[in-house]
This record gives sequence, C-alpha cells and structure tokens, in this order.
Amino acid sequence: MRSLDPTQKYPMVLPDGTEVKTMVHLNQVIDHPRIAIGDFTYFGHLEELDDYAAFLAPFLFAPSPEKLVIGKFCQIAHGVRIITSSANHDTSGFSTYPFPNVMLDQHTTGEDMLAMFDLPNRKGDTVIGNDVWIGMGAVIMPGVTIGDGVMVGAYSVVVKDVPAYSVVGGNPAKVLKQRFDEETTEALLEIAWWDWPAEVISANVSAITGANIEALRAAQPAA
Repeated sequence: MRSLDPTQKYPMVLPDGTEVKTMVHLNQVIDHPRIAIGDFTYFGHLEELDDYAAFLAPFLFAPSPEKLVIGKFCQIAHGVRIITSSANHDTSGFSTYPFPNVMLDQHTTGEDMLAMFDLPNRKGDTVIGNDVWIGMGAVIMPGVTIGDGVMVGAYSVVVKDVPAYSVVGGNPAKVLKQRFDEETTEALLEIAWWDWPAEVISANVSAITGANIEALRAAQPAA
C-alpha cells in the first residue's frame, strides 16, 4: 500500500491511477474563515460539488460568531449536513420570523448585519472529534460536541453532545451502545493515534484497525 498523503485532494486512487473524485479530503477543498478541519478527514459525497463548505455547513458565514471544528481522520458520508448556530432564529419573543433578514435596504449598516447574528439563544461552536464516522444523511445540530471515535448512524439527528467511542442513532439521536469498555476507551484517548506522524500511521495500519490495545501501544512512537 502507498503511504498516506494529507495534501491529496482525492485520497482514494485506484490501482490504475484513476482518482475517485466523489471522495475528497475536506481541508483540501474548503477555505473558510470559520471552519477548521484536520488532516485526512474526508467527505464521501456521491457527486462532485462546487462549494463543499456551503453544502456541508450551509448556514455558517464569514461573519458568523461560531466555528465548525472537525478533527483528523473523520469519515463523513453522502448527504451529511451540519447546522451551525447562525441558522437559529430568535425565540425570545412572540414570533420567530427573521424580520431583519428580509427587510434589508440601502440604510442597513455593517453593524446591523452583525447584530442579526447576536441572538439571545445562540449556541456555541460545533466540534467533531477525531476518527468520527458520520453516516449517510445525518444532521448535526448547532453547538454539539461529538467525541473521538464516535459512530453516528445514517439519517440520525444529533441534538446534544456525544461521548467518545459511542454509537448513536435515531431522531433525536441517542446513545445505543459504547464501542469499547471504559478502560479501552481511556487507553485509546490517551494513545491518540491520529496525532502520530503520517509515516508511523501508514506503517501501523493493522494495529490501528485491529482490536488489540497492547499492539497499538507497542506501535506508539516514543515521545
């Protein structure tokens, strides 16, 4: 197998050299001031897109106060959407209708535009950890934190924080099970293989994808 390369736009290349263009490293196709994405995180959408940021996080804008942070080695399936806090409406009054948004005119100032994001019920950043698998059509709601190693079932709607190495599914998504026992989970978080140098990861794929925690410890590079 060839070594991992975080600079590739298309991480999957067939033996004949054909690039699979429906699978992209997200940090190679997204340049957005409010989005940070770790190396090797990919989006496996079934069609090429002109604007991956606008599809994945359609309500995150340059002046938005919140951020979207995605870790390394995440696997994001076709149709996933991340709804960030700037999508929210003001729910503190009698109506939730966004009157300021539809009544812009030549007198609207930059300060007025920024004020539209300053809602009393605004959520914070959306944070997705490392080695997270988000299944087809899942929706991540504003202000959610998803821990490392989580699996999100297809078409789930994640409305609250998800603990590391759990499996969640449904609408609203609920924890269905923990992937590993507490001791193994703590060890995986301590080892944090996703932070190893790419060449070390490439050389130890079997330990990373296996189920022997001692083999993974043995592969860990010296500090």
